[in-house]
Order: sequence, then C-alpha cells, then structure tokens
Amino acid sequence: MTLTGKQVLITGGAGFIGSHIVDAYLDEPVAKVIVFDDFSSGTQDNLAHIDDNRLVVVAGNILNKSEIDECFKQHKIDIVNHLAAELEVYRGIENVQWEAEINIFGTINVLQACLQYGVKKVLYASSGGIYGQAKSIPQKENHPWDPHWPYGVSKLAAERYCRQFYQLHGLPTVAFRYAIIYGPREWYGRVLTMFLRRVFIENKPPVVFGDGKQRRDYLYVTDVARAHILATKNDSAAGHVFNLGSAHGISIGQLAEKIVGKSGRELKVIYDDPPEGQASQHQPGRVRLVGELQDFILDYQQAEKHLGWKPTVDFDEGLDQQIAWLLENPKRWNTKPKV
Repeated sequence: MTLTGKQVLITGGAGFIGSHIVDAYLDEPVAKVIVFDDFSSGTQDNLAHIDDNRLVVVAGNILNKSEIDECFKQHKIDIVNHLAAELEVYRGIENVQWEAEINIFGTINVLQACLQYGVKKVLYASSGGIYGQAKSIPQKENHPWDPHWPYGVSKLAAERYCRQFYQLHGLPTVAFRYAIIYGPREWYGRVLTMFLRRVFIENKPPVVFGDGKQRRDYLYVTDVARAHILATKNDSAAGHVFNLGSAHGISIGQLAEKIVGKSGRELKVIYDDPPEGQASQHQPGRVRLVGELQDFILDYQQAEKHLGWKPTVDFDEGLDQQIAWLLENPKRWNTKPKV
C-alpha cells in the first residue's frame, strides 16, 4: 500500500509510543494524521513539537461508540494504528473489569468502526506480556501463551479479536507484540525510568529488587514506529503477528550499573528484596510487581523475514537520547509512577 494521500488514525496518539508513530507517518506523504485520544495518560506535550497542518487532534474515548463513529464520519480514514489502552499493570490487577473494558471492548469498538467505514489496514499494539514466564529464549511468536497479569490477558484477547476480524470479515489487521519500549517522552513508572530519575534528577542510587539477574529486552521507540510504517506499506503483512524486540536482554543489575556509569556519579547500587506486592524500604513509592518475570526477551525473525525490519538503534545510543531528553524535560517525570 502506498501512503501517498492516505488518512491515518492513531488511537492513543498523544501517548509515548503513539506520538512517535505520529512523527513517522508525518514523515511520509500522507494527507492527514488524526490523533484520537482521551488524554487520560497521553499529553499534548508529546505533540507540542509538531508544526504540520496535516495533524488533527480529536479528543475522544474508545469506549464511547458515538465519539468513535463521529471521528470516522468526519475523516475518510484509510489506516488505523490502535494504541489506546490501559497500560498500568497494577491497575489491571486491582480492577480487572476496567482493564478488560478498555483493552478488549475498546478494541472491539475500534475494529467494528474500521469494518463499517472501509478502513484498508489496522495495526494493533499488543504486548510480549502475553507469553508470561519464558520457557525458551528468545521468545518466538509460537511461544506458549501464559500471561501472568490481567494486562497480558486483555492484550492477548484483543489481539485475537484482530485476527478474527481478518479471518471472518477480511479486515486486514497486523498485530505487534512489543518488548519494553524506551526513549524520549516515555511515561514514568517502569524500572528504567525509575533508575534514570533516581540517578539523574534525585542524585540517589538505583534500587534493584532481588538479585538483579532478571533480564529484559529494550527496544528504542523509533524502531517501533518504523515497523508500523513497513507493515502499512506491505500488503502481505495482513493477518500476521510480529514480535518487536532486540532478541537480546540486559539484566536489571547491569542496567542499574550502566546508568550509574553514564552519570559519572559516585553512587552504589542498592539491592533490596521486598515481598511481591510490597514497597521497598529504600524507595517507598516503588512497589514490587506481583508475578515478576525472570526473563523477557523477544525474537524478531518473523518481522525481519516478512517486513525487512530489525532493530537499528543500539541500546547505549538510545539510552543516551533518553537521558538527554530527561535532562531537558525534568518536570515531565514529576509524577507518581505508573506501574
């Protein structure tokens, strides 16, 4: 599919990843990019750098069918990138129904509108969290599904609805299972962001839970946006699910040491071992996640095979970019962590 003259809708487009996908489409010869966001977690700050009259921002909620319908009526939408979701794992644990409503029924609302208004392609942001505890590394798309949290269950269900709309109705859908995405504009709350704020803003040592040997796969946000563009252009991608990760992991302990090293400060990493669901004595605002994963590393061979995609931004390079952004925007993380 050519992007020339196309109108692109991005639900959750004012969020961290969504705003970078907005940037990527505006770098293409599209006619319009419509951001549909309720601004419950996204922010206008993420779009403030854009000076392009092709950008249209619509305030709306994916649970409100009339707001979705009005948006589709006003704009002849060709392509939808669906990123609007409840992202806070703990909120989903505490309120399973709320998370299911947003991530499952909100997605169904979007898919039904896409079908009704003749959308040509839908790209859905799923999560590698659907796999649960790793049984093999790196995790491939055929890895067993055993999500630990309601978040993973809801993302998997929505992903399967995308597949079903493709199979039953011929709606071209593509799903991406994200690794841990990082970079400028990231929201505050995950381990990397907590380490960065502790070290670079508060001049305090990072706090590592357990032995620090848990491994995580980090992917720079512009690499994610590029995958969305490639899948949009590739007509054979319809019906597929692709991991987006680096296939390499870094342990949490190594991550903490790396960040301290980049700061040049004399800080000694703290190791703490609070029970799951309880806070650290060294960082009372940080609660240890229930059902912590030991390893989370995604294989990307299918994306490389079908889309010609692979990561291009080295982790150290991307981390330097995120640190630079944080130092320029220290107030952006003056908030309670989302976990």
